[in-house]
Amino acid sequence: MQPEIIQKYNKPVPRYTSYPPANYFGNFTESDYLRAVEASDKARQNQISFYLHIPFCRHLCHYCGCNSYPAAAPETVKAYVEALHQEIDLVAKHIDRSRKIAQIHYGGGSPTSIPIEMVKELNEHLLSIAPVIERPEIAIECHPGYLNEQDWQRLTTCGFTRYSIGMQDLKEDVLKAVNRRPSLLPMKAVLDILRASGATVNFDFIYGLPHQSAASFQQTIEQAAALRPDRLVTFSYAHLPKLFPRQQILDRIGLPSVEEKNRMFEVASGVLTQAGYQRIGLDHFVLPEDELFTALQSGALHRNFQGYCTRRTTAQVYAFGVTAISQLDDAYAQNGRDIKEYIETIGRQQLYIRRGCQLTSAQKMVREVVETLMCNYYLNWKEVADRLGVSVDELRGACCYDEERLKEMAHDGIIDFDEQHIQVHSDGRPLVRCVAAALDPLVQHTDKQFSNPI
Repeated sequence: MQPEIIQKYNKPVPRYTSYPPANYFGNFTESDYLRAVEASDKARQNQISFYLHIPFCRHLCHYCGCNSYPAAAPETVKAYVEALHQEIDLVAKHIDRSRKIAQIHYGGGSPTSIPIEMVKELNEHLLSIAPVIERPEIAIECHPGYLNEQDWQRLTTCGFTRYSIGMQDLKEDVLKAVNRRPSLLPMKAVLDILRASGATVNFDFIYGLPHQSAASFQQTIEQAAALRPDRLVTFSYAHLPKLFPRQQILDRIGLPSVEEKNRMFEVASGVLTQAGYQRIGLDHFVLPEDELFTALQSGALHRNFQGYCTRRTTAQVYAFGVTAISQLDDAYAQNGRDIKEYIETIGRQQLYIRRGCQLTSAQKMVREVVETLMCNYYLNWKEVADRLGVSVDELRGACCYDEERLKEMAHDGIIDFDEQHIQVHSDGRPLVRCVAAALDPLVQHTDKQFSNPI
């Protein structure tokens, strides 16, 4: 992609992990949430997904934009996990237990920072609530800097089907600059342990960090691809120092230019494509037999707060823990962020809901358009309208359909479009968030803060 095109479109836009984005959430109460939970029993896609937020980290990485806290005293961790169990029971009372669990996901923070036996007990609790679909996805994010061989072996007894390993980079100078610990074990040894349990593994990397270059990142991805993980993810670093003051440290060290950052992704994409991986969405690369690739080919790729998934595993998301966001058919609901207040509130048998959003019918239409574009780089207006049971005119009317703006994007080589379709070019895929934003009425005039797409 030409540098002038990147410069033109590399402006802040939502990541669209939800629609509306989380910074549009407003006041939302426990009773609002429970009404949405009960309504979700009758949702069009009513499988169950659970998300648990473990906010603790042994060290805080400077780049982190997640809700993370330094490792707490053992009694605080124990009280937090007990509150998770109580919150699960409070919500489960309102869920039809004849529905099936399709996904469980642990995020953070560092979920593997807490004792592994606590993780196992949480998983057993969740799996006791309802039956599971065939081949459910039960996933956990892992920090390899603190797990020895025994830890990895014990983790494989917890029932996980996928492990997401936060590598971020393999270069010592990069990891030191961002306060990230390298893996205790060689990654080959970790892969052997996890694959012996029958699970799949993905490696996660971040590009756009201090001391990275296109050449260094190419070497990192070549080393990773040689180990042949099932999935490899290259996240674009989102620099928002006003929202996350820790990131100001990286400003002082120095960040790569936008052009160099774009080259990092391009060389990584080239390496992985040459190695036989298929590109999925914004940042995932998977082996050809992966069901995400099959879903992309059939236009059935989907995305939620847990990441990319298929229509087979698409589900209503019920989230537990501080700042966790539940993602239901008609609403989003987010817990507050204070750990002590969370433990105390749940201890009173009350939910800790503090923000959220009840979706209008128009917002649900825009959400379907945005998700379709973001996942599949392609939009057929009639297919989406038929899926929602509305007319094409209603669907376009809910969006901010500006033909002149789409013509400009087509002229700049980002998309092709006509009355029936929008197709994002392969070279334009890094800017798919910009295409989605062009159809989003919420961001046409807004004071909300977002990150740049590149």
